[in-house]
Amino acid sequence: MAIVITSILFILIGLALGGGGLWLVMLGGSVFYAFAGAMFLLTAILLAMRRAAALWAYAALVIVALAWAIWEVGFDWWQLGPRGGLIILLGLWLLTPWIRRPLGFLSPTGISYGANPWPLAIPVVIAITIAGYSMTTDPHRITGTLPTEAVTSPATFGGVVPDEEWHQYGRTLFGQRYSPLDQINVSNVKDLKEVWRYQTGDVKRPEDVGETTYQVTPLKVGDTLYLCTPHNWAIALDAKTGKEKWKYDSNSGMNPNRQHQTCRGVTYYRDTAAAPGSACAERVFLPTSDARLIALDAANGQICTSFAEDGVLHLEKGMQYNPAGYYYSTSPPVAVAGKLIVGGAVNDNYSTKEQSGVIRAYDINTGALIWNWDSGNPDVTTPLPEGQTYTTNSPNSWSVFSVDDGLGMVYIPLGNQVPDQLGMNRSAHVEKYSSSIVALDIATGQVKWVQQFVHHDLWDMDVPAQPVLFDMTKSDGTPVPALVAPTKQGDIYVLDRRTGEAIIPFREIPAPGGAIPEDHTSPTQPISDLTFSPPPLQEKDMWGISLFDQLACRIQFHRYKYEGRYTPPSLVGSIIYPGNFGTFNWGSVAVDPERQIMFGMPTYLAFTSRLVPAADIPPRGQDEKGSEQGLNRNDGAPYGVFMGPFLSPLSIPCQAPPWGYVTGADLRTGKIAYKHRNGTIYDMTPLPLPFKVGVPGIGGPILTRGGVAFLGAAVDNFLRAYDVTNGDHLWQARLPAGGQATPMTYTTSDNKQFVVMVAGGHGSIGTKPGDYVIGYALP
Repeated sequence: MAIVITSILFILIGLALGGGGLWLVMLGGSVFYAFAGAMFLLTAILLAMRRAAALWAYAALVIVALAWAIWEVGFDWWQLGPRGGLIILLGLWLLTPWIRRPLGFLSPTGISYGANPWPLAIPVVIAITIAGYSMTTDPHRITGTLPTEAVTSPATFGGVVPDEEWHQYGRTLFGQRYSPLDQINVSNVKDLKEVWRYQTGDVKRPEDVGETTYQVTPLKVGDTLYLCTPHNWAIALDAKTGKEKWKYDSNSGMNPNRQHQTCRGVTYYRDTAAAPGSACAERVFLPTSDARLIALDAANGQICTSFAEDGVLHLEKGMQYNPAGYYYSTSPPVAVAGKLIVGGAVNDNYSTKEQSGVIRAYDINTGALIWNWDSGNPDVTTPLPEGQTYTTNSPNSWSVFSVDDGLGMVYIPLGNQVPDQLGMNRSAHVEKYSSSIVALDIATGQVKWVQQFVHHDLWDMDVPAQPVLFDMTKSDGTPVPALVAPTKQGDIYVLDRRTGEAIIPFREIPAPGGAIPEDHTSPTQPISDLTFSPPPLQEKDMWGISLFDQLACRIQFHRYKYEGRYTPPSLVGSIIYPGNFGTFNWGSVAVDPERQIMFGMPTYLAFTSRLVPAADIPPRGQDEKGSEQGLNRNDGAPYGVFMGPFLSPLSIPCQAPPWGYVTGADLRTGKIAYKHRNGTIYDMTPLPLPFKVGVPGIGGPILTRGGVAFLGAAVDNFLRAYDVTNGDHLWQARLPAGGQATPMTYTTSDNKQFVVMVAGGHGSIGTKPGDYVIGYALP
């Protein structure tokens, strides 16, 4: 009976691999799967005939499979396992007495002998030995160390922020995500414990949009933490105990047309002209998902009615089109030189009649408009006259700004014009400013310089991250005001922030063509000498947990259009890699301005992008999404776009891991020192498996003078600490929900250093939702 069942199983496997393998060969792919299918069928026939040659045939498959796997991927366990796991397991089954005995013979004396196991046993043992060896290696790991000595001390951190506090999203207006605290350090971080936990009460609702996320980094001023929640509540907590001081609900309502439901942070402001302790002498500005900016008294959460219209600034003013839910501010504005400088998020790929991406500066006390910079009309920054409107669909900035008030510049990371994947009819201004960083004069809003990182962007490669400012010390000791710009495509641009010129060189390289007839591509695209951009995908990079889903991914790889980075979207579907999530996203990188080093967490996840003619788009409401997954309608455009991660039939990435790393780079030399896998599949599978595969992450890291990098972000629910010098994993704490926020750190009046992490999950990557704010400290 075992022989019969095994024969049938081998026939089914052989037909599946053989049929799929022949399809793959016809597409120009590997012949191995067709060969494997044939060998499974041959083995099945020999088993049915009770021939010992079945073991020899299967041994040949094991040997060829082993040689083929090593030739393709070397000794990478996570790629060898799916190629050989099923084959070896079935090989072990064939070696059992239930199979060998019927394949054997009777001696003249009547004794039954099973088939000789050694022809199959030897290659199986060799394969298992090689698998064991591969588990001890990591061909993707880069090992090294960063400089430990301070290049300059004290460094310029940006603005007047006491060491023990955290006043901005990135601690200071320079956005370094660096704290000069060292009570928690590489020697004692292993002893870090949770000391308080607060739940906001703002939980994910059944009617929420898919992209409901908790991305806030709290601020710490005096003895108080200030934060916001996804549904736009503002909350103040006691920094020592985590106990609530006040809570304000903006009542921003629900709208299914919103693409995002999130809040990355609030803005703190102290009016130095106001009497200390007077009403609204200290303020918290709360952005909302219904396009308002609300001024609150930092002491009690009451509305500051002297600001704008009874305490509320309405950001939809001046828009030619104003579809509700299509425009809002997800990131905190910056407060500088008596101004609030505000950007806005525009729904990607919903319509050609969306709001403008205008950047505006308001009087921080009155809410009066001081200047507006519209990338569709960039030379006129005087306040828009009544009755006129900003440019529809001009490139917007949804991320966080940085400021050098000494130079008088604010640095704006810009996105693309909607629709992101269609470049027809873009104006010269749009072509100049899309997917760039633009430096604006704080006083007037006039452009000081612009540096573009993607030409004629057809891939949604917004500049997603807050630029990081620091003063680089050249080899001759000369300081240079520098700006670090992480990009979705994985490049790290290091520029002179006075002029936008390169400090670390970048160059133009040829880019693929082949856009749809109505569009075009840029013949070249820039790439930095400091880059985490992955090598182009190949068929051998296709992955799965078995031969079957790996074969399906290989077939799909050949069916899609793919010519490397910047393959344009197409009607047949294109692979976009790096994908829409980006190698780096809004979490940016952290920079130690004293050691002049960088710590980041690059993510690698391929996407697909398929253009859909407008006539073929189904009625509204069917298979329709915004953002990174599903059908994006692009109402009014000739094409919609169907996009999403490049996944196997089992809904796991088609490309092989690692998908996520932690890495360190020396910004003075532009060299990557180390690159290690980050995160496990603990929360990606039904079983809590702690395998350190290196998983995707979205969020950001921080650094401290104690030499520790803290980050959550990965799709397993942990807060981790790494040694920033060499990337060694030092500590981790289990989070009650997804940690897709950037942590922060501070000390209290009793000189106790805390690390605070928000855990609330991320809708589009499927981590567990929650409403937790957690404080950690040493015992």
